[in-house]
Amino acid sequence: MVNHGEHREHGEKPLVDCGDNLIGEVINAAIAVHKVLGPGLLESVYEQALAFELSDRNIGFCRQVEVPVVYRGNDLGVGFRADMIVEDVLVLELKAIDEFRIKRGLLLNFNTKLLKDGIKRVSI
Repeated sequence: MVNHGEHREHGEKPLVDCGDNLIGEVINAAIAVHKVLGPGLLESVYEQALAFELSDRNIGFCRQVEVPVVYRGNDLGVGFRADMIVEDVLVLELKAIDEFRIKRGLLLNFNTKLLKDGIKRVSI
């Protein structure tokens, strides 16, 4: 199936983008949490507080979402656990570290026919 010029395997869901409004709402919720709690706590505390904040704003989310992995017919168990997935379109990875020492990252989606089509660059 071809969708907007992107090749999709049979049964694959098309990519779903989230709007800037949702991103803005999530960032505002995170800022509200940080204003109240400040720095220095465990990531799990910020996650719990952000969950309360998102709920108060009627924003749907799931926490600690397990993504199972099968490799060559073998169940590898949980291959990834997303801290939060908001409205089924936005993945949040929460950190509580002194500083980001790495400026760039890659989101590698191995669920593509060609890996080069599943590589997204992230800059901090």
